[in-house]
Amino acid sequence: MQWYQLDKETLEQKLHVTTEKGLTSKQIETRRKQHGYNELDAGKQTAKWLIFIKQFQDFMVLVLLAATLIAGLLGEYIDAIAIMVIVFVNGFIGFFQEQKAEKSLAKLKELSAPFAYVLRDKTWERIPSKDIVVGDVIQVRSGDRISADIRVIDSKSMETEESSLTGESLPVTKHAELINKDELGPQDQSNMAFMGTLVTRGSGTGIVVGTGMNTVMGQIASLMVKTKKTITPLEHKLAELGKILIIVALILTALVVGVGVFQGHPVYNMFLAGVSLAVAAIPEGLPAIVTVALSLGVQRMIKKKAIVRKLSAVETLGSASVICSDKTGTMTENQMTVKEVYLNDKKLVVTGDGYDPIGDYYSTNTKVDDQFPHLKSMLLYGMLCNHASLLVKKGKNYVNGDPTDGALLVAARKLGLTQADGESYRIVKEIPFDSTRKRMSMVVEDENKRQFLITKGAPDVLLPRSNFILSNNEKRLMKAADKARINDAINGMGDKALRTIAIAIKPIMSTRETDEGLLENDLTFIGLYGMIDPPRKEVKAAIQDCKEAGIKTVMITGDHEKTARAIATDLNLLPEDGLVLDGYQLNQLSSDELIKIIDRVYVFARVTPEHKLKIVDAFQQNGHIVAMTGDGVNDAPAIKASDIGISMGRSGTDVAKEASSLILMDDNFATIKDAINEGRNIYENIRKFIRYLLASNVGEILVMLFAVLLGLPLPLVPVQILWVNLVTDGLPAMALGLDKPEADVMSRKPRHPKEGIFARGLGFKIVSRGILIGIVTLIGFMVTYQGNPDNLVYGQTVAFTTLVMAQLIHVFDCRSDRSVFARNPFGNKYLVLAVLSSIAMLLCVIYFEPLQPIFHTVFLGIRDWIFILALSAIPTVFFGFTKK
Repeated sequence: MQWYQLDKETLEQKLHVTTEKGLTSKQIETRRKQHGYNELDAGKQTAKWLIFIKQFQDFMVLVLLAATLIAGLLGEYIDAIAIMVIVFVNGFIGFFQEQKAEKSLAKLKELSAPFAYVLRDKTWERIPSKDIVVGDVIQVRSGDRISADIRVIDSKSMETEESSLTGESLPVTKHAELINKDELGPQDQSNMAFMGTLVTRGSGTGIVVGTGMNTVMGQIASLMVKTKKTITPLEHKLAELGKILIIVALILTALVVGVGVFQGHPVYNMFLAGVSLAVAAIPEGLPAIVTVALSLGVQRMIKKKAIVRKLSAVETLGSASVICSDKTGTMTENQMTVKEVYLNDKKLVVTGDGYDPIGDYYSTNTKVDDQFPHLKSMLLYGMLCNHASLLVKKGKNYVNGDPTDGALLVAARKLGLTQADGESYRIVKEIPFDSTRKRMSMVVEDENKRQFLITKGAPDVLLPRSNFILSNNEKRLMKAADKARINDAINGMGDKALRTIAIAIKPIMSTRETDEGLLENDLTFIGLYGMIDPPRKEVKAAIQDCKEAGIKTVMITGDHEKTARAIATDLNLLPEDGLVLDGYQLNQLSSDELIKIIDRVYVFARVTPEHKLKIVDAFQQNGHIVAMTGDGVNDAPAIKASDIGISMGRSGTDVAKEASSLILMDDNFATIKDAINEGRNIYENIRKFIRYLLASNVGEILVMLFAVLLGLPLPLVPVQILWVNLVTDGLPAMALGLDKPEADVMSRKPRHPKEGIFARGLGFKIVSRGILIGIVTLIGFMVTYQGNPDNLVYGQTVAFTTLVMAQLIHVFDCRSDRSVFARNPFGNKYLVLAVLSSIAMLLCVIYFEPLQPIFHTVFLGIRDWIFILALSAIPTVFFGFTKK
């Protein structure tokens, strides 16, 4: 028999599980050993030896290896071996950089993997989807992507979209009854839900019957998951830049070789020097270093509770000029607490905070109990029309489910109602909440088989549907005066920033009335809950930081205008001349009208997800780079349309997460600010090592070019050029990618998205520093060589050492856009260690005798070092005072 042909009891027996307790830890361990992790087989990975071989595919490296082979055949064994060793060490560094980048990206993929809610050892918990095993009891809701094949055992109007399996785009309604038919295809198994499909409506519970490759998805070879590597706009820009630099470097190298041969230097020597210079000067490793810098930056962002799903978002973050943020849970604590109740035309005050179910009800300072008319019924109805549950872990109360539902449960507990009070009622039907309807309804049946409807939702939605009202001990027709008093109560709660939820009921006399079209009309209004979700303590400072960084923060909420205005004012988000628009006003405005005023709007209230798309578009039309947060299925279009889509790690649906480029693990607005800070810093660090690498390369080319133009011997031999490329360009450049943000990084205006990589004077800095590095190196060579014309190696050693030290001092200048003196030189410990390592290796090739003939070096004295250090400091110190 197939899974869809089994009833719930048979299914539980076959899988040795009960839906009340779930699997035990021992069962989970056994089943994981038996079935493995819930993962589809990954595609073939590139062998490590192939990745290593790829490091030598560059044309110039192949030319250098060929030239080195010729040198060996001609008897230049020492030079040939030294060059080969340096090339292979360079290859190993490239290999390890690529491996690190791949591992970082794999870790990101793992962190952004979906989660599932499962029942284990009687406790509902959130686990990574890959840890699901056969027999797990799993809960799914609208917006979730189903993580395994499940047999549905409870469906509350649940529908799934199965186009990834069947090609059918229309949602399929799911039920829990067995199907007594043979050989049904997946599309006809309406009590089954399959891995990879999406819950579009309602909610449900199921038992996992297939994981990993033993799912319908696993059996479809064409849907095997393959990782597609995408490059970011910055990487693409640098790849194009690299091609231009290759041409420039080759032209200059050819010029050096041509002039050198014309001046009488041996052709072979000039050819080998030219190829070595080209290999050193061409920044072929730049894209790899950028990828590593991006992935390392992303690792730092993870520590700050932000997961980057798309590397391109890191670049865009630095350009963000508007953050459109949800209020609830992002700017606020997401711990709803009922503070007031309105019923019988009276206001009751509720004491206690958070999810601790301790508190009392007061009417004008007089404590009331469950004898207060309709209070117990109202709280019971709020408890029944509810999907949340209250849990206690390590002595702390928390809510599993929606915070608003949790607040209603806590309010019921404060009057003494418990879970047992709701067990005598049976849920017959549910019409789930969604942000368009702004209400949720349940048909329940009591122990006397009487059915009635409970509806809760926005007061402005329920009031027009209510024809009756419960007042004291009677049910009567609702009059205009009643509605006026209710609206006054709503406004009074709104003035205190309380969010209002209305609750109403309706007795059901016939089965015809359970049709969805007829159900939610002719209601009997009971009362209002007034609840508050306090602002997060850290958000106020984060909004101020964003303001100083030139970033406008906009609050978007489904709450009433008064509530939104009160919270926005409390957070210093709404300036005196700032506008607040509600959903009705948004509907009245055309797109052009909204574009004209949107820069003055700071709060959008009573907004639907459809409005979000209109808001994003209006800001973008005004030239803004927009970050938009969202958590629901309907938020996905706005998240996708924004420049930086941000989803919620805790409350967000899988659909929202898949549409986003950034996930907030803690659903906190302050994390967005931290992510922007880190995004700006990553981009600035990339600019820093581009500046360092290219200025160093300019210096290397120019010292050789100036020397041959002046008819001098070569100041550097090929092995020295390659050594400089290996030691000074590698470690310090990587260390710059780990630099901490400058103090004023969040005081600068957002970067223009079309800003070139050489903007803000970077091109001038590269050329000017490069020229000066080349000049001081040449001066060191000329002075030494002219004083010792019979000792060319001595002059080359001084030139070699001056070039290395000038670059290692210059790297500290690259840490700031302003001046080398603007930052503490010891602020980046990785850079200090990298520079010390490079100096140690320099001393080895100068003072370790076996290496001297290989690297063409001789001992240097104290006077030489004073001369070298004085020259090496000139490029950095000179521009340190000019601040250009």
